[in-house]
Amino acid sequence: MPGQRPRRRGRRAAAGSPRVTLSTASVYPEGCAAAFATAARLGYDGVEVMVWTDPLTREAGALQRLSELHGVPVLSVHAPTLLVTQRVWGTDPWEKVDRSVELAHDLGADTVVLHPPFRWQRDYARGFADGVALREEDSGIRLAVENMYPWRAGARTRELEAYLPHWDPVPQPYDHVTLDLSHTATAGSDALEMVQRLGPRLTHLHLADGSGAPRDEHLVPGRGGQPCGEVLEALAGAGYGGQVVVEVATRRADEEQRELDLAEALAFARLHLG
Repeated sequence: MPGQRPRRRGRRAAAGSPRVTLSTASVYPEGCAAAFATAARLGYDGVEVMVWTDPLTREAGALQRLSELHGVPVLSVHAPTLLVTQRVWGTDPWEKVDRSVELAHDLGADTVVLHPPFRWQRDYARGFADGVALREEDSGIRLAVENMYPWRAGARTRELEAYLPHWDPVPQPYDHVTLDLSHTATAGSDALEMVQRLGPRLTHLHLADGSGAPRDEHLVPGRGGQPCGEVLEALAGAGYGGQVVVEVATRRADEEQRELDLAEALAFARLHLG
C-alpha cells in the first residue's frame, strides 16, 4: 500500500543459538505496541517487557494479543524496580516482584529481571537473596538480578553506594544474573572478567554500550568503549543458552533513526554470536 513502511524482517536465530530480543524500553518514548511492531519488522526473536507506566506493559491479555498479532513472543519481563517506577504496582517491592513473576507465567516467559534493593529498602534487602531463591523454587521462573553501579555526584571520585547488599551481583549468592553492558561502563567494571567469574550463573544479557561517563548511557553496541563483541563471542563459545536483550536509548532519535539504530544493534548481535 502507498505510504506503508516496507517490512525489513531479518533472519531469526539459528537453532541452538542465543535468542536476540528487543526490550520495550528501546523504543521509549514510543509505547509497548511500537516495540512489538518494530521487533517483528526487524526480525528480533522476541520481546522483553519493561513493566512501566504504560498500562499495556502490565496487562497480560493485551500483551498476549500483541504477541499473537506480530508473531513475536514475550521471552522475559523486567520488574518495575527502577527508581522511576517506584509507584508502579504499589510501593511494596516484593509485590512488584510477585506480580512480575505472575505476568511472566501468564505470558510463557522464563525470566524476570530485577534490580538489587535500594539502600533505603533495608527490610527488603535483608531477605532479598533468600526471597529471590524461594520465588524461583516456587515458580520455576528465573529471577535474574542485574548488575548496577555506584551513583556519582559531581566528580567521579564522589560515589554513593545506592544498593544493598551491593550493586555488583558477582559475589552475591544469586543463582541467575543479568549482565548489563551499559552498567559495566558506568561502574568501571571489567565485563569480560564478570562473564568469566559468573560462568553458568550468567543467564541474561542486556546488550548496550557506554563510554564510561558517570551516567547510564545505553548506547548502541559498538558506539562506546565496552567489549560488546568480545562478550557475545565468549558467550557463544561457551554454549550460552540465555537471551541477549537489546536495551538501548533511542529517545532522542526520530522514527527513521530509531529503526536504523535497532537494526544495527540486531546485526551487531547476530554477527558476534556467529
